[in-house]
Amino acid sequence: MHGLDSCVCLHRRMWSHITLFPHASHMEWGRAIARRLLHDGLLKLHPDVSKAIASQKAVVALESTIITHGMPYPENLTMAKEVEQIVKEHGAVPATVGIVKGKVHVGLSESDLEYLAESKETVKISRRDLPYVLSKGLSGGTTVSATMVAAHKVGIPVLVTGGIGGVHRDGQNTLDISADLTELGRTPMAVVSAGVKSILDIGRTLEYLETNGVCVATFGETREFPAFFLPKSGFQSPYNVTDEEEAAKLIANAQVIGQDSGVLIAVPIPEDHAASSLVIDDAIQQAVTEARDKGIRGKDVTPFILERIYEITEGLSLAINIALIKNNARVGSRIARVLARQKVPKYHPSSQLFIEKAGAAAKPVSDIHHLWF
Repeated sequence: MHGLDSCVCLHRRMWSHITLFPHASHMEWGRAIARRLLHDGLLKLHPDVSKAIASQKAVVALESTIITHGMPYPENLTMAKEVEQIVKEHGAVPATVGIVKGKVHVGLSESDLEYLAESKETVKISRRDLPYVLSKGLSGGTTVSATMVAAHKVGIPVLVTGGIGGVHRDGQNTLDISADLTELGRTPMAVVSAGVKSILDIGRTLEYLETNGVCVATFGETREFPAFFLPKSGFQSPYNVTDEEEAAKLIANAQVIGQDSGVLIAVPIPEDHAASSLVIDDAIQQAVTEARDKGIRGKDVTPFILERIYEITEGLSLAINIALIKNNARVGSRIARVLARQKVPKYHPSSQLFIEKAGAAAKPVSDIHHLWF
């Protein structure tokens, strides 16, 4: 054997045990879990969502804690219906995720949507809460993290929300860090939001996202990272994408290389809907102080602070919240539509490397058994 051939063979033997896409086995497991959930009746796909996934049309996942814990009734119900309509108008199928009587619903019927909006007994459901809520047959709104878990298992690549959770103020001492961040670090989905809720420690949140390998990009001409109610937080995203084409290309490349962490697309609220920074900052400071003085902790902190900001600003924060989630829905739907059109090459989880020949047509997804996770 020639020296060069010998070196090549040795190199192959040395690295043959390394899987190019190390999370492939987890994706295979995700497929099995999704099939089991469907078989056991724990996961219910809305017919419109099921058809859209099967035909590879654009689908946008929507979280539901904004309905159950983020706004008062009936404004929450009106907002939810209007956001779903915006998604439809921009060429995608809405898939609001929620838990109804111990079943995970990906896509809610009108009656289920009304039930979650009106009920006073709903639970705020993060990833950690899913086993308990399902086992007890409870109902509730899913946070970004729980919504990602459900949406990813059925093959939805884009999620739209108002703002993600993050590192709470004084989080370096309390370790109060939202599960949204760790979920972004381990679930390959794109989340479209107005950045991080401005009640949080935005600088530390961005550092935590970097540590977890989450690609963060501002949607727009600059890298200014938004702060929910405000278009500028004083912090910079690592990158920016100027339009939905660039955003979809970024997300597609994360999928092609098999990256097992998510992408955060931060969309600044339009200036004409933005709040006065002085008004919001004063309201946030007062609400945060009250929460601390009352000993409110954990998952109860954010709902309490948002409700107090609503009261302190005499409803101004609610109007801004509705405006920004609608804007995020427009942007996220356009991104999802472009992404669906690109027919991103995928690899099979059981193989170390999948190469699709240039120009080869992607095979259509016929049912849940053939979804990629």
